[in-house]
Amino acid sequence: VARTVKSIAKAGAAALHIEDQVGAKRCGHRPNKAIVSKEEMVDRIRAAVDARTDPNFVIMARTDALAVEGLEAALDRAQAYVDAGADMLFPEAITELSMYRQFADVAQVPILANITEFGATPLFTTDELRSANVAMALYPLSAFRAMNRAAEKVYTVLRQEGTQKNVIDIMQTRNELYESINYYQFEEKLDALYRNKKS
Repeated sequence: VARTVKSIAKAGAAALHIEDQVGAKRCGHRPNKAIVSKEEMVDRIRAAVDARTDPNFVIMARTDALAVEGLEAALDRAQAYVDAGADMLFPEAITELSMYRQFADVAQVPILANITEFGATPLFTTDELRSANVAMALYPLSAFRAMNRAAEKVYTVLRQEGTQKNVIDIMQTRNELYESINYYQFEEKLDALYRNKKS
């Protein structure tokens, strides 16, 4: 844990989260998760806190205890994790909005919500999350799922029709792509470089 914290901080990250699942972990929204003891997780957090050299580097504790041990045990773990030095809390697979407020009340640190589609957590709005004292939300697969669906459609049409003509309208244009990645600025730099080499 200590080596990981030091390496991540050295790479320039501002934070990391440590979770209480066992080493061969599962997706937080799938059944049959297993978690380490509260004491082992507390040791992980203490090791992370002791290893950080920048006091602004955030150590976030993730807990999957709700699905494994129930709400009361998860809240108890949350308190223990904060007492061990966690700066934020990430309670995973929350099933009711009010639970976020309970974690916030117990932990008294910022709470992160994982709003992933097709999982245990309802698709709460940002206003709903804010009302439950959630400080940060992440949407880890939203764009990825949409891109995968679009790719499936394009390649299905290409296989069936032998051309992508009928899906051009759902594609990002060349200009839109280049603008989004600042490609035109890159070309200008290349042009200037080649002009200087010729002169």
